[in-house]
Amino acid sequence: MDTKLLEMLVCPVSKASLHYKKEQQELWCRVSRLAYPIRDGFPVMIEAEARALTDEETASLPT
Repeated sequence: MDTKLLEMLVCPVSKASLHYKKEQQELWCRVSRLAYPIRDGFPVMIEAEARALTDEETASLPT
């Protein structure tokens, strides 16, 4: 994931910053508790395509 692109992207629901999770190929948002998939190198920033983060996943994010 390009770091400059990641700095510009925000969660479309909460407008909060996102955290790149390389192993899962997702962008995680602590505020909305959503994970947006990255498909073929492109982030899919559509709420309907996101999955809900578990309590454990949310707790693992930096504050």
